[in-house]
Amino acid sequence: MLKTLAFSTLAVVLAFAPAALADDHKTAAPEGASAYIISPADGAEVSSPVTVTFGLKGMGVAPAGTEKAKTGHHHLIIDTKLEDYENAIPADDNHKHFGGGQTETTVELAPGKHTLQIILGDHNHIPHKPAVESKVITITVK
Repeated sequence: MLKTLAFSTLAVVLAFAPAALADDHKTAAPEGASAYIISPADGAEVSSPVTVTFGLKGMGVAPAGTEKAKTGHHHLIIDTKLEDYENAIPADDNHKHFGGGQTETTVELAPGKHTLQIILGDHNHIPHKPAVESKVITITVK
């Protein structure tokens, strides 16, 4: 009887788990929270490597994997746009993760024009709701 009850309870929990995740997998951002790029400035002409300093208002920084209200960690988006705000931000040459809570990085960029954007991710690298992101800036590497 106990095994049957345990199995039935597990079956019910598993049956409803995907629906719960589908409806509630995004972390809320506090009203007025914003991310921004402190430097370089939009339109700046710079040399490579480029030091990018991240700013955050209305929230705190916490390492990836740390589930704490009103916190997240930075992701630097280079020369692309984030297409999927519902799932974890990819990790590749155009989507740099700073899961250790870093607020600055240095990146090698080829000569020419480049776009940069900061998007805050929650403990699972998923953008908050609403997304906490900087405006896209354009820089020129000499």
